[in-house]
Amino acid sequence: EVQLVESGGGSVQAGGSLRLSCTGAGFVVGKRDMGWYRQAPGNECELVSSITSAGVTYYEDSVKGRFTISQDNAKNTVYLQMNSLKPEDTATYYCAAEDEGSLWVGEQCPPSGTAFGYWGQGTQVTVSS
Repeated sequence: EVQLVESGGGSVQAGGSLRLSCTGAGFVVGKRDMGWYRQAPGNECELVSSITSAGVTYYEDSVKGRFTISQDNAKNTVYLQMNSLKPEDTATYYCAAEDEGSLWVGEQCPPSGTAFGYWGQGTQVTVSS
């Protein structure tokens, strides 16, 4: 069975750090482009960071310099290290694998009504001021 399992969310004060983990089963994470998304109530789905199978990384402007994406192929896991957290980082975070070479782009994550790639179950990150 193909699945992604996330862990590492929680509640922290502003300025704190969290590390999210996303472990794959049934497929090789390192052979897929992988993304970390977030969605807060009332907001659209946002691609926060991604890493290609070649190791090329992307960061959304608001997290540059604070978040770091990495992967451990031996553990079939992708990480998102989040430092200097801000209240506006509060959201449910999802990891996802690409579908036929593309990462999801849409208002809702995970997508509803359509199958696209593989998604984790989501993990809540809450940052208090």
